[in-house]
Amino acid sequence: MRFAHTRPARTGLRLALGILLSLCWSGLASGKDNGEDEDEPAKPKPVLPNIYLDLRTIYTTLPAGTLSIGFNAPPLLSTLSNLTSLGTLSSPASRSINLDIPVTVDVNEWLSVYGGVSGASSQSGSLPWSSFDIYGFTVGFQADLYQQNGGMFPTVTIQSNASRSISDAPLATTSYNTILEFGYALNPDETRGLLAGAQYTKIIVDSIFAEVKPGYVGYVGGYYQWDNNWKLTGRLGVQSFGGAQLLNLTPFPAFTQPIVRLDLDRMDDDDNRLFGVTAQIAWTPKPSYQLTVRTPLYAIKN
Repeated sequence: MRFAHTRPARTGLRLALGILLSLCWSGLASGKDNGEDEDEPAKPKPVLPNIYLDLRTIYTTLPAGTLSIGFNAPPLLSTLSNLTSLGTLSSPASRSINLDIPVTVDVNEWLSVYGGVSGASSQSGSLPWSSFDIYGFTVGFQADLYQQNGGMFPTVTIQSNASRSISDAPLATTSYNTILEFGYALNPDETRGLLAGAQYTKIIVDSIFAEVKPGYVGYVGGYYQWDNNWKLTGRLGVQSFGGAQLLNLTPFPAFTQPIVRLDLDRMDDDDNRLFGVTAQIAWTPKPSYQLTVRTPLYAIKN
């Protein structure tokens, strides 16, 4: 299937690649400077970075007549593909099981890059579950623009990705998702802290007969990590979605509603995630539920 890429899509991809290249270049320069300190013995550095398959299994429920972006944009591409293939004038309640399979590389302590495919099986209304199909691919990065390291200013983290649908549904879509988060540690070990952040999601549909307005999330939260390396993180915020019009489906209304997310992660002594569970409730205005299980499969772990 041939995809029709729009000018905004090409511009967004160029911008994401430019930011990623500049971050990698800055990381290399920073690593060289740290190695030239003659007053302190050089710390041994891993020969290779962490490389792992960050496997994520996501179960999502969605009320009838609504769309929800939440904190995770790729499952929305699966929802759009499923809706446009139903051939009805309304959107029934649905549920889906998504599988994200991104290969992740921790370039250093503050930069990670990832890319992979996503697949899903879904069920709408009284219809049976669909077969499991690969519906899209995602590339992105996560970087600490500034690290607190005991100082008075919080850590600033940016996470950005671009996802593209590859299914044979009537619509092809591209999504851009960016999260800017501030984390303020309350102790030297950084096992307790406060969070605040914002997310922006843009969906571009390759059709003049369909449109999905942007979505925004603003939130506050905090985290606590016990001595046994279990870590609990909570975020409470507001999601604002501008609505959508998809081909023959009735318009999806705009809404501004609360959203809650809880993360429970098992870490190792080097702060690598070994296992994680995420629960999210997003009101649309009826509640939409999402449960994510993360099981990283490490090829190289430092």
